[in-house]
Amino acid sequence: MMTSNHTPSGEALTDLILETFKLNGALLDVGNQLTEPYGLTSARWQVMGAIDLAGQAMTVAQIARRMGLARQGVQRIANDLEGIGMVRFMDNVDHKRAKLVSLTPTGRKTMDQINKAQAAWVNELSSDLGEKKIKQALSLLRSVQTRLSP
Repeated sequence: MMTSNHTPSGEALTDLILETFKLNGALLDVGNQLTEPYGLTSARWQVMGAIDLAGQAMTVAQIARRMGLARQGVQRIANDLEGIGMVRFMDNVDHKRAKLVSLTPTGRKTMDQINKAQAAWVNELSSDLGEKKIKQALSLLRSVQTRLSP
């Protein structure tokens, strides 16, 4: 129970925010378990996943914005991923210094395998939650995110 001057909706949103922090930690743990057999971490998967979802090469800054991460952190992870052959840096005709990051064939194959493992995991997790409830929760989280965005 909160002991501050929250309104009922403010208190409920605070509870949601705190639960979201806990959920994020749990999801990162599961992500690490899903990606560990492929020599990756949740953070590396997140960067590769941004490229995968975009369907095209992206700059580090674009990946960072899309995933809500710090550009410097994404740069470090992209460098690590290049070192293990999962991504490659390519020249960017639109910007001399901002290289494009793309998946290598090895990275593409790894993403396909992780995506299959994630689909099996999420299908099981969601099996009795109900699509309508999930979509309502998604809508609420998107509304909160929109209000937080500049």
